[in-house]
Amino acid sequence: MTTSTAGAQVFRLPDLGEGLTEAEIVRWLVAVGDQVAVDQAIVEVETAKSLVEVPSPYAGRVATLHGAEGATVPVGSPLITVDAADPTDPPDPVVSTDAATTPAAEAYREEERAGSGNVLIGYGTAEAGGRGRKRRPRPVASAPVKVAAAPSPPPPSPATGPGKPPLVISPLVRRLARDGGVYLADVTPTGEGGVITRSDVVRALADREKPSPATPAATPSGTGERRTPLNGFRKAVAAQLSRSRSEIPEATVWVDVDATALWELREGTRTAADPGPGLLAYLARFVVAGLKQYPVLNARLDVERQEIVEHDHIHLGLAVQSERGLVVPAVLNAETMTTDQLDAAIRALTSRAREGRATAEELAAGTFTLNNYGGFRVDGSAAIINHPQVAILGFGRILDRPWVVDGAIVPRKITQMSFVFDHRVCDGGTAAGFMRVVADAIEDPAAAIRGL
Repeated sequence: MTTSTAGAQVFRLPDLGEGLTEAEIVRWLVAVGDQVAVDQAIVEVETAKSLVEVPSPYAGRVATLHGAEGATVPVGSPLITVDAADPTDPPDPVVSTDAATTPAAEAYREEERAGSGNVLIGYGTAEAGGRGRKRRPRPVASAPVKVAAAPSPPPPSPATGPGKPPLVISPLVRRLARDGGVYLADVTPTGEGGVITRSDVVRALADREKPSPATPAATPSGTGERRTPLNGFRKAVAAQLSRSRSEIPEATVWVDVDATALWELREGTRTAADPGPGLLAYLARFVVAGLKQYPVLNARLDVERQEIVEHDHIHLGLAVQSERGLVVPAVLNAETMTTDQLDAAIRALTSRAREGRATAEELAAGTFTLNNYGGFRVDGSAAIINHPQVAILGFGRILDRPWVVDGAIVPRKITQMSFVFDHRVCDGGTAAGFMRVVADAIEDPAAAIRGL
């Protein structure tokens, strides 16, 4: 979205896809007075799904930034104004990449080389070994920044002093500090080269909550409240879960499953050189098998046309706890994978999701969700269906419990499997049939794998 007036070109926040209507400005990558090129990243924004670098469609000199860092900008609103490039302007000086740099700058450059996260399709940071995008450093004295409703910066901290800004590489760390009301200049860095890490900010938050020895702890008189506005991600999560609970008549069923044979199979295939597939990969394989037998659970409900729409692929969503919160990226086309392939795909996907690097497609494509809440050392959960999906399957932790086998009480490794489904698309018999496919495979995995 762009407009032009008398040489000034206004770039409006574009539609970033997936039905998103707004984004929050995390970090400006340019300042007023900077020269920008076409396709140069100008700002990093946070949507409800990911961190995204937005490139400029114009070349020229930055005239106005239409929003402060931390502000929420609706799609279609002005983002930046660029004065058209003047061919008589001298070119920007070339920034040498051979000069000595601080460890923090090297870390940031390494982060760019590795890829800084999700970017708009067709743009982004170069892959390792490729040509990284070089950004001209901001001048010390530049034109006044024209930012709407920009808050006044606090005075420099004695710990840092003038001209010594705190070193923060990750926008997630900066965001955590801003949401918690922590002034970064007061944070003691522990990262290499004086970089402030997430742990540093968390420690500062904890220290601030400790009552002073000379001051009694705050009483519940109304003055001790701390309010934290929902960010774009939490707003989207709240809307999604509220819609699920208000629209879907869900039902929950559960069963205790003897996972001893699966545990032994996994342990028996492990070697020092090759640990083999993890338990989650086997569970994913069994879930895929169950969905093939009961495809109505790998579907969505078209309410307007009153139709159940079964998918011709299984994009298996996995609940992953990241720094931004709970996300559900999907292993695409899981029905085509072996157990080993699923294991590799799951490990790569969850690693990217925890680092905020899952793609927009992976975050939106799920057709069914598998939730391993046993990783949080809990036994059961009545989960909320990830709308517009129609079901979610969860596993609790595996515990040694007394179990009756052939009339004798013996210790076995037991896990609880809970299944939540949309009662509009099927009845309890279908849900129970699906659960037994998965449970039977867990209890006799060798036979199940032979039949897959």
